[in-house]
Amino acid sequence: MPFTLRRTPATTRYYTEALSELNDAIPLQMVLIPGGTFTMGSPEDESKRFDTEGPQHSVTLPQFFMGRYPITQTQWRLVAAMPQVKQALEAAPSGFKGDDRPVEQVSWFEAMEFCDRLSAHTKRPYRLPTESEWEYACRAGTKTPFHFGKTLTTEVSNYRGAKTYVDGPEGESRQETTPVNQFDIANAYGLCDMHGNVLEWCQDHWHDDNYDGAPTDGRAWLTDSEEAGRILRGGSWIDSPRHCRSSRRLTDTPELRSSHIGFRVVSAPPRPLQ
Repeated sequence: MPFTLRRTPATTRYYTEALSELNDAIPLQMVLIPGGTFTMGSPEDESKRFDTEGPQHSVTLPQFFMGRYPITQTQWRLVAAMPQVKQALEAAPSGFKGDDRPVEQVSWFEAMEFCDRLSAHTKRPYRLPTESEWEYACRAGTKTPFHFGKTLTTEVSNYRGAKTYVDGPEGESRQETTPVNQFDIANAYGLCDMHGNVLEWCQDHWHDDNYDGAPTDGRAWLTDSEEAGRILRGGSWIDSPRHCRSSRRLTDTPELRSSHIGFRVVSAPPRPLQ
């Protein structure tokens, strides 16, 4: 079997952020990611890898919480209505409308404003994940190209299904985002929608096309330039499976808004867990 389906583990520790009355919308559920050490980047023999994914290096991270799903349009709308911290936010920026679809058409700066507003509202620190946190959480202990295994299918992820990876089958090209809980499948840490649907902003700045000099403790790798490219992870509905691998990394300008870019949030361990 080329991949493994994993339902959300019953032992997953999490808390749910009560933003307001969410009715039937997906709540902002934060999953505990245990601390540990992993090998970041792809091995040189991984099929269709890019040189920007190396050199592989060991990273050790403390525990943190990460959103089970990318931020949805309902969650965005609720936070966009909160008092402004640094800049205005449009209430409904997404091109593909749907309360439980991921928010898209938001820049890195707007994603940061979302985190600032959510932090001010909850009195708990929220932020974008660092690049190493994102890959560590996505892999969830795996070393294969995807947390599902060696290949990917459109039965478990939203990507350009006309393209294949290794011996994976052709599948559906949906040509739009899907609800973040479309597949009801999680990795070993309890995270969903990590491969495909929307690319996700990370804190980090882009550095010279490789990992030479990258932090090994989970910190964001920054520069002194606010104009530096920012890191994107995870692939999207428009991407081939090659671009949805756990190690795949992209960069673009922090002002960019696109129908295939969204984000998820992380936070520090809060009050006692449910």
